[in-house]
Amino acid sequence: MTAPAPAPQTLAPETSATAALGAALAAPRPRRPRPKIVGLSPAAADRVREIMAERGQGFLRVGVKNGGCAGMEYVMTYTGAPGPHDERIEDHGVEIVIDAKAVLFLIGTTIDFEATALHEKFVFRNPNQTDACGCGESVTIVAATAVEY
Repeated sequence: MTAPAPAPQTLAPETSATAALGAALAAPRPRRPRPKIVGLSPAAADRVREIMAERGQGFLRVGVKNGGCAGMEYVMTYTGAPGPHDERIEDHGVEIVIDAKAVLFLIGTTIDFEATALHEKFVFRNPNQTDACGCGESVTIVAATAVEY
């Protein structure tokens, strides 16, 4: 004689605790704030405002490119409109565009403007910068990691 087949198992009705857990898992989690990509010093913001007033329209675009003896160079150019993947930041009432490919290299950077008797220039204070060449035109930058920010 054969043993009877086991009865199919049924799941217990959903309790209020499991329903609450399911609802909590289904609800979107609040996103943590994104780290600031680039900040401007008050002097840099003033100078960018002056440049853009002379220019009349468009945006100041900030990025990095491969080049120089240390490996990379900071780049500042004008653009008529941001690209589809560019980041737009606003600091001290100034809006600038960050090249999408440069974001990981620029996270945490402060752009300053220095004026002395011999020169005027924008200075990038970048925590991801590990080295610079002697003339200061090119730098070595490592991409930011999630652990840092």
